[in-house]
Amino acid sequence: MVKLSIIGAGSFFTEKLVIDILNIEGLDDGEIALVDVDAKRLEMARKLTERAVQLMGKRFKVTASVNRREVISGSRFVINQIEVAGLRTVRNEFEIPLKYGVKQCIGDTMGPGGLFKILRTVPAWLDILKDIEELCPEALILNYTNPMSAVTLSTVKAANIPVVGLCHSIQHTSRQLADYLEVPYEELKWRAGGINHMSWFVELSRDGRDLYPELKERAEKPEFLAKDPVRLDFMKYGGAFVSESSGHFSEYLPYYRKRQELIDRHCGERYLGETGFYANNWPEWRRKSDEAIFNKVEGKEEMSLTSSHEYAAVIIEAILKHEPKVIYGNVLNRSLIENLPTDGIVEVACLVDRNGVQPAVFGR
Repeated sequence: MVKLSIIGAGSFFTEKLVIDILNIEGLDDGEIALVDVDAKRLEMARKLTERAVQLMGKRFKVTASVNRREVISGSRFVINQIEVAGLRTVRNEFEIPLKYGVKQCIGDTMGPGGLFKILRTVPAWLDILKDIEELCPEALILNYTNPMSAVTLSTVKAANIPVVGLCHSIQHTSRQLADYLEVPYEELKWRAGGINHMSWFVELSRDGRDLYPELKERAEKPEFLAKDPVRLDFMKYGGAFVSESSGHFSEYLPYYRKRQELIDRHCGERYLGETGFYANNWPEWRRKSDEAIFNKVEGKEEMSLTSSHEYAAVIIEAILKHEPKVIYGNVLNRSLIENLPTDGIVEVACLVDRNGVQPAVFGR
């Protein structure tokens, strides 16, 4: 029987991660321990998880506690997806920089908003990490919490426990590119590497034919450029397509946001670069997510039992069943990307089997 813990189980990600794990063929019983500091959200997560277990005919035990020390002991996998004081701070993290002319779209990884989130997230995570070291030192940590590189790096430096940072931008962007190029995803060959939210698709091909010339040609058309304005614009000059949305990416290359005229020229609505998009919408997203979870628990809304494209369950299955899989993970740069700092975190392809997560050398 395998035991896994989800820290920050009140997150809307819990539903898809739990269903992914329950969809692992042959993994019929075990224990899922849920932890959250918000007792109300934790209770909803518990009910949702128990309902998923019931619907899928599995025999998993579900435990939950606001005190992580009561439930995480003996965990083989620990999923971290905490959000520290988000609702209380997201507005300030947007509006304070705005007073000084910094117009953020997302603001949770780079720039002042990213720094604020590091300062409120990492201390809380380091306290959790101490308990993991004590109570489940054999665990593998699967980190979903942003800022991804900062949280993963703090884990590497503070504890002797294996960790991999997991994002969904590589999976999502590779499918976007197949759609942009009108190529079946299974036939698209690609290779990517870099740092989280700034991984670069250095190869795009189909049947040995380089697809970048076609993508660049399409990007010359205004209606196509408008689909992903910042990423497609930079691709013309940088030569490669980046893994994160135009909104995020516009913050990572501040040229695109340094004046309102540039924001108007290069950015679009919502995730395409809209100023204040995250701060203005996150509270409503949270409300709608809570409402949807409640409806699923009460049986008023159907729960999808289809697996997502997240990597957590892929890793768990590969390790437990010794079936090699390839994922993209954020790991310490032990000369994996040779012209990036060796004391930082990089996002590269990784082989996973019973030996754990084994990063592949990317090169320059």
